[in-house]
Amino acid sequence: MITTTTHTLEGRPIRQYLGLVSGEAIMGANIFRDFFAGIRDIVGGRSGSYENVLREGREEALREMQEEAQRLGADAVVGITVAYSAVGQTDSMLMVVVNGTAVKLG
Repeated sequence: MITTTTHTLEGRPIRQYLGLVSGEAIMGANIFRDFFAGIRDIVGGRSGSYENVLREGREEALREMQEEAQRLGADAVVGITVAYSAVGQTDSMLMVVVNGTAVKLG
């Protein structure tokens, strides 16, 4: 399935708009990851553990969105947006939401 943040696909006309599709993923934080990320913040550098959680959340949300688009018979999803947010009482969880428009191509 073709997925893109653009609203058109060069050389591939959109024949039919099937509607909005979305995917969500909520990833829990981990006390050990938080501890080591805190140390990393003190000494400097990137927090690979948090970057992995962001990546996993995005990939899961995109997979869920693509599955919804396939159920509609789409060839592609265009105009994709990705949003991240901290949720939970202590912002201990990461929510990733992706949205796009499912389309049939000509």
